[in-house]
Amino acid sequence: MQNHFPENEAFYKALSKRYGIATVWQILFLSALLLAILSLTALIYNVIDGAFGYIAYEYKNDPSEFTSTPINELTKEELLTILKNNLSTGAYKKLDNEQAMSTRSQADLLNLFLERLIQIDTKQTWSMTESILKGEKIRQETKTNYPEARIEFRSWLTPQFLVSPMSSKAEFAGVRTAVLGSLWLVGIAIAFALPIGTGAAVYLQEYAPKNWLTSIIQTNINNLAGVPSIVYGMLGLAVFVRWLEPFTSGSMFGITDTNGRTILSAGLTMGILVLPLIIINAQEAIKAVPDSLRQASFGVGATRWQTVWHHVLPNALPGILTGSILALSRALGETAPLIVVGASTFISVDPDGPFSKFTALPIQIYQWTTRAQSEFHAIAASGIIVLLVLLLTLNATAILLRNRFKQKY
Repeated sequence: MQNHFPENEAFYKALSKRYGIATVWQILFLSALLLAILSLTALIYNVIDGAFGYIAYEYKNDPSEFTSTPINELTKEELLTILKNNLSTGAYKKLDNEQAMSTRSQADLLNLFLERLIQIDTKQTWSMTESILKGEKIRQETKTNYPEARIEFRSWLTPQFLVSPMSSKAEFAGVRTAVLGSLWLVGIAIAFALPIGTGAAVYLQEYAPKNWLTSIIQTNINNLAGVPSIVYGMLGLAVFVRWLEPFTSGSMFGITDTNGRTILSAGLTMGILVLPLIIINAQEAIKAVPDSLRQASFGVGATRWQTVWHHVLPNALPGILTGSILALSRALGETAPLIVVGASTFISVDPDGPFSKFTALPIQIYQWTTRAQSEFHAIAASGIIVLLVLLLTLNATAILLRNRFKQKY
């Protein structure tokens, strides 16, 4: 029998060639990993770079016109008095109706004082990199071009930014309303999609016969997971905003000051968007449960439903929860369906129920980036950081749940 394996020098030559090819592929894989890391680092740095830096601004009105006390030393009581004495009766009453002035914090009242009475006029902003590398040059240019301007190194991502509503002035705008809107959307989406998606996955995996109809349904579910999100937005507009308007607007419950473009319509649209992903993830989690558990349950006389409820679902729970949370992470970052359904680009009133008008964090970031003023780009960068933190929090929650309920067989 002829030997086809190389021998002696030919063997070592072939072995060296194989190791050479393996080294080339290892270098390529490592290069891909490094490129991915560099791209992600560049993205994160670009966002952080915009959220910090120098700002040059002027006061349109001299603070001494309202008080002789330095601004930073004003107490809550002094700020209340100044606002009440200098704001028009209508403006003060409107602010008091939104939130009682006496219950507002000192920082909130100070922002109102600066926004409504002093009126900050931002002249120019610089990125963090420019501020660090060209700090002295920036200060000199500011003195030359804006002799009356104040200059300071500012972090646009502050606690006040997180708790403030939207404002027409970037210096006082915040993401509170947008974050609350996003949380409402995620809550409605998961309340709608999780039970339906899990139920559909249980039926398809445990009960449905293996025939052509089931195959067609399964294929379409897989295809729906890849449909562009704008298509779901059109579906939500047609079904939830228009066809089901009496329900989504709240008119059948006696609410008459809204239409179908509510947070309920948007949440249901997001639920439809992530439903195929939840079904697929739940099916994979159910498949991963060893068949021996089912056979053991049947062997002691349990029905199929008892087997599913007491053995299959508890063991599949980590995978179902992980997949559902990751699917909702996608919904949290979506913009296109919300624009179609009717998200507001400017709203300063927090959503207080499913029939409220709404905005969401991605919509708010998009609106800020379209503005020409550089200070809006700075707060857009801060909003992106907040969105990334929310997404990472959801992903970390998924990992913790998976590790907490993970079963070893």
